[in-house]
Amino acid sequence: MSDTEKKAFALRISKEMMGAIEKWAADEFRSVNGQIEWMLNKQLKESGRLKPTKNKNQ
Repeated sequence: MSDTEKKAFALRISKEMMGAIEKWAADEFRSVNGQIEWMLNKQLKESGRLKPTKNKNQ
């Protein structure tokens, strides 16, 4: 799936976790959705489950 092909889904998380993500996103000048995508992408690459992409923004 390319970056332009995105799939929407519902995510249920605790209020505490959502609050922490909202604060982190604001600190990084990202949307909450963008922050969650960044977090997941980072963990998938670090665990070797997703090949690193050549992205000049990272």
